[in-house]
Amino acid sequence: MPSFMEPFRIKAVEPIPFPAPGERSEALETAGYNLFRVPARLITIDLLTDSGTSAMSAAQWSALVSGDESYAGARSFERFERVVTELTGFGEVLPVHQGRAAERILLHRLLRPGRLCVANTHFDSTRASVLAAGSEAIDLPVPVPSGTVLPFGGNIDLAALERLLSGPDGGRVACVVLTVTNNANGGQPVSLENAAQARRLCRAHGVPLLLDASRFAENAYLVGTRSPAHAGATPRELARAMFDLADGCWASLKKDGVANIGGLIALRDPELARRCADQLIETEGFPTYGGLAGRDLDALAQGLLEVTDPAYLRYRAESAGWFAERLERAGLPVVRPAGCHAVYVDAGRLLGHIPPHELPATAFAIELYLAGAVRVTELGTLVFGRPDPAGGPDLPAPRELVRFALPRRVYTANHLEYVAEVAGEVAAKASAIRGYRITEQTGALRQFAATLAPLGDTESVRS
Repeated sequence: MPSFMEPFRIKAVEPIPFPAPGERSEALETAGYNLFRVPARLITIDLLTDSGTSAMSAAQWSALVSGDESYAGARSFERFERVVTELTGFGEVLPVHQGRAAERILLHRLLRPGRLCVANTHFDSTRASVLAAGSEAIDLPVPVPSGTVLPFGGNIDLAALERLLSGPDGGRVACVVLTVTNNANGGQPVSLENAAQARRLCRAHGVPLLLDASRFAENAYLVGTRSPAHAGATPRELARAMFDLADGCWASLKKDGVANIGGLIALRDPELARRCADQLIETEGFPTYGGLAGRDLDALAQGLLEVTDPAYLRYRAESAGWFAERLERAGLPVVRPAGCHAVYVDAGRLLGHIPPHELPATAFAIELYLAGAVRVTELGTLVFGRPDPAGGPDLPAPRELVRFALPRRVYTANHLEYVAEVAGEVAAKASAIRGYRITEQTGALRQFAATLAPLGDTESVRS
């Protein structure tokens, strides 16, 4: 039995589809073996992402009704701005429709061709924005020796950062980004001490330090539970301490805004904010609504108040830890320690017979869907690998991870028990699973639209 209890009760329900095995096979073939292209009506448990998939609270639904839909200077924006400023301490607040719009606007104001953007690890959309600006994305994750479990595995490698900033390419660094928590590296948190040292290095070299704060509350909770120096501090206090170290942030509020749409840019520099607002007007709308309805801004403001509730965050962390244990018992190699927003499985270890260019993480995810209509996302070579300029096999990702994302306030322990059982069935036949190849791909975010085929098919590879 789980050791946690959901700190809420269910007020509305939605039926779950149960597609038959034949329907699942047909859906996959029709989708080109790309789980992003499988219709949601053919998914039983959807752990593809925690982004925009939250269940909103009664207070958030109430906020929707009271939203002010005025085009400029709406009351809903004033509430949103006040909540964000109190939370972060940043005086310049710009709403946008989602996180990738925020990072694209801000990064395109900071970057230009030939510059470097340095991060603990860039996620896929962040890397795409950097590349679109003509710049280069440099990942400096903290080294994790094999078999070692780090409480703050999301940290940036400070020694490597200092070498880069002090070296011949230091003048090319336009910004340093800490993604909190580190989604691409197992959902691990960043410590306040690591952020403070990164801030010291950035100040010494005149480089702005930014946060991708999409999961700021979960990072803050994990700091409070994993760092004895911060025991007793509230998640809201620890979140503010992290924001105080940065020059600005962007966030997808589809995560720790606990809502279905929305994002933000928050900055200290009024001039940089003005430049971002100019671009925002061109692509998102007037700066006091940023592509969102007033009702969305009100729901987000309420979500940003609820998300730092210690009882909610305790449940979030304990349920993720319990789910990680269930997957381990089912025979899956789980990335430890578990974070809050997802549990990650090392498909490279489970499917050691499949080389990276044959997409072992994708192969595992597909088998999971076939076995029980469970959808997860691969964070391996399909997402983070790169085509070989010389025409050989894809350059592999650092790790072949599969992410079991946990939508906020959506699934109960019984749902996750089912997922663990299905995952155990897949693990039991791991040696028989075969790899996949890409048959068609386009763009920097190829995973969303690529088509695949099981190895052994005769269709030629196109790019």
